[in-house]
Amino acid sequence: MTGRSGLQWLLLGLAVALLLAFAAFPLLWMGLTALKPSTEIFTWPPRLLPEAPTLSNIERLFAQTHFVTYFKNSVIVSSAAVILTLLLAVPGAYGLTRYRFFGRETIAATVLFTYMFAPIMIIIPFYIVMRTFGLANTHIALVLAYCAFSLPFALWMLRTFFQSIPIDLEEAAMTDGASRFRAVIHVVIPMALPGIIATAILTFILAWNDYIFARILISSDNLKTLPVGIADLYNASVIDWGMIMASGLLVIIPVIIVFSYVQKFLVAGWGSGGVKG
Repeated sequence: MTGRSGLQWLLLGLAVALLLAFAAFPLLWMGLTALKPSTEIFTWPPRLLPEAPTLSNIERLFAQTHFVTYFKNSVIVSSAAVILTLLLAVPGAYGLTRYRFFGRETIAATVLFTYMFAPIMIIIPFYIVMRTFGLANTHIALVLAYCAFSLPFALWMLRTFFQSIPIDLEEAAMTDGASRFRAVIHVVIPMALPGIIATAILTFILAWNDYIFARILISSDNLKTLPVGIADLYNASVIDWGMIMASGLLVIIPVIIVFSYVQKFLVAGWGSGGVKG
């Protein structure tokens, strides 16, 4: 029985290793290609490791393109989208779980249903609305677009977390003299922190990686975000693969840093929520 269990664990470990290798190899190839000089990128047969590692691709990316501007725009737009989405989703999800009114479940189901629409289906009407209000070709339009698209899922996701928090804890806090607002801030929000962090991560990734909304809503070069700016590198007469790989590497690094930093808070939030519950 023990040998059979050991064999199963071995097969499971091999399967996980193969899956990780399959998922990580493109990232590894991109990172190593970004460190190769142009003469090594097109050598045959291709080599995984660069013979003469160089940072020239990254240097040319900063010197010959507006990468810093695109990066700054992506940070601003993504962060603003996260803040606005949470400001709307947290009280909205709380209201759907704590207040009883006619049609509450219908509203919740309708909110989730709106998330089924693909971005390409709403981008043209959204652009017309933004142009009507004079917001086309602005970061405000992008922030509103990302918030509108991620808000339904954020509401539904946070609603699940708020439902798992016993209402008795809020009532106990209010019995001790706290207002509902203080009870929410000091009792509900800390216990729902894992869901809030997860929602923030998903919203940030959506805004950081988006291409469709940024391509349609933004026309000025100084307002473009990273996905659009990097895609424009393909429009050159000669495609500089070293520069493109370097830009892709620099786009992925912030996402990895965010995940690495937030992970400990997410796990801690899950643990504390389980203890408090």
